[in-house]
Amino acid sequence: MNECSGSIPSRCGDERRLPRYPAPCPCCCSTSLGLRGGGGGRAGAQAGGTLPARGRVLPSTGGVRMRGVVSRVWAGRPAARRSSRMRPDSPAMAAPEEPLRRRKARDAGREPGSPPGPGRDPAGFPAHLRAGTFWLTRIVLLRALAFVYCVAFLVALHQNKQLIGDRGLLPCKTYLKSVQQHFQGRVGWDAVSYAPTVLWLLDWSHMDSNLDALALLGAGISSFILLTGCANMVLMAVLWVLYMSLVNVGQIWMGVPASGNRVPGNFPLPSLDSVSTAQGDPHVPDRSVGLSVADFQNHAWSSNGSCCFLSVLSWQGLIKIRGDQCWWDLTCMDFHYETQPVPNPAAYFLHRSPWWVHRFETLSNHFLELVVPFFLFLGRRMCILHGALQILFQVVLILSGNLSFLNWLTIVPSVACFDDATLGFLFPSGPGGLKDQVLKMQKEKARGAQPTLTYGRMVRQMVNLALGVLVAWLSVPVVLNLLSPKQVMNSSFNPLRIVNTYGAFGSITRERTEIILQGTASPNASAPDAVWEEYEFKCKPGDLRRRPCLISPYHHRLDWLMWFAAFQTYEQHEWVIHLAGKLLANEVDALSLLALNPFAGRAPPRWVRGEHYRYKFSLPGGPHAAAGKWWIRKRLGPYFPPISLRDLKDYFRSREWPYPEPE
Repeated sequence: MNECSGSIPSRCGDERRLPRYPAPCPCCCSTSLGLRGGGGGRAGAQAGGTLPARGRVLPSTGGVRMRGVVSRVWAGRPAARRSSRMRPDSPAMAAPEEPLRRRKARDAGREPGSPPGPGRDPAGFPAHLRAGTFWLTRIVLLRALAFVYCVAFLVALHQNKQLIGDRGLLPCKTYLKSVQQHFQGRVGWDAVSYAPTVLWLLDWSHMDSNLDALALLGAGISSFILLTGCANMVLMAVLWVLYMSLVNVGQIWMGVPASGNRVPGNFPLPSLDSVSTAQGDPHVPDRSVGLSVADFQNHAWSSNGSCCFLSVLSWQGLIKIRGDQCWWDLTCMDFHYETQPVPNPAAYFLHRSPWWVHRFETLSNHFLELVVPFFLFLGRRMCILHGALQILFQVVLILSGNLSFLNWLTIVPSVACFDDATLGFLFPSGPGGLKDQVLKMQKEKARGAQPTLTYGRMVRQMVNLALGVLVAWLSVPVVLNLLSPKQVMNSSFNPLRIVNTYGAFGSITRERTEIILQGTASPNASAPDAVWEEYEFKCKPGDLRRRPCLISPYHHRLDWLMWFAAFQTYEQHEWVIHLAGKLLANEVDALSLLALNPFAGRAPPRWVRGEHYRYKFSLPGGPHAAAGKWWIRKRLGPYFPPISLRDLKDYFRSREWPYPEPE
């Protein structure tokens, strides 16, 4: 009686050890053991068993289940011939690698003895990328970063002239002149370091053209990177210089003037929001601090973005638990959807969620911002889990509010949590493609091949090392601030904003107030029969029947700042009076920032005033909602009194603002 060798090849190429059986055994003579009631081969069939159908799995006499491939012809073959084909290492006993039809189609056009196609293993299967490399990750990260840059430059192109242009609400030419005058009228290192921008080198007599040129150049470069996925250190540095040049003259339009809602900066990404940080001298022009696309870009190249994510999310989480009490009471989400800067349609319904849903949302926020970031240091799988959770978190925030490209920007470094093996499904597997090239590089690395050390590679490594040392050195005060119980948020620690502190929604407002601008053609503003008509903004609440907008990742900067101005007075936001003056003249550039001009096609208003209202969401299914109203409001009083264009002449002259001429 023969004995089986005890091994059988599996589909993946390894061998599974089996216990030795007296012949016939499960791996060799499955024919005989697959018959009920007795012996092997034809004798078993004659003993009362029937031959099973091909490919059918039958129980053996020993209770072992096996897959028997049986036929009468096989059973009748000579024993010597059977034994040679039934050896476990013979091709006949190997499990088929793929369906016969697919193998025939693949082999039809191949020369005898030719190797498998590119991107496939010797058996013909598509090759799998190995974990631990980030070639494809870099391409995805570059495209994600370029997308945010492209949106940021398009926002600048559409709105910069109206906000900081020659006749803008806060002209950047006036800002740069004030910086120059503060530093003894010279454009020296002190002035340039205070407001780093290439506009110092350009002609200020055509500032609108300069602003458009910077925005168009940035949009063009970022579009190229987005479409091709190709970039180098020079292109990314150019994008950073272009956008930071706009941020540093954008004043409050590139930020928010509230101490609890600022955002950080670093180089090279666009800035979302910046904050006034004058150093206590009323004669020094305010300098803004912004969340720059550069902040994430710089960190994303190092440590797969772990430093960036750990710092950004930890800052956000710490400012919350050190800030508003509602983050401890788990009640912040009871108010957030209604009182956020620019709600969207989903926020209308999410605001009415049950109380326990809001508690869960707040707890989830703490978990994702204070606990999940440390997953980055717990191995590859936990790092991937971290990236997936953070992307999901940011997507939820995008769907529940219009926070500009802030959440899109936060997604960018999370891409660095995924290696090539994880992101390979995003790329085609054809020969010569990116995935195939990465596979070849991985195979070369597995064979121990080392890349040739060229001059360019040495320079790049030296620059990367220098940037890493620079960021580490500049981050010391930032880390100390992070650990301090008197944590300062949204502040810049250097003029280039390479490292900054960040934190959003450290405090949550409990009610929503809005400024409603109104105009009248009546010669007497105080007449009881004066008809006041309302201006509508692009996205901020106004008309009670207008549905909340959905614009993310785009950003209406004027609407954003109107939300903050409603918390304070017009004396603290002089640009509101400047806007009113432009409305009195029906100025085209200023009106392009609005959605509705009630005086379009006719004479401009004689008077403009600001009214202060409290806004609340209507109740879904309630009487106001049935009447088509998304909002209900209550007048709180005047925000600023009725003013005419003649009243503002001296006001404009004292601030060196161009006096608007009626159109």
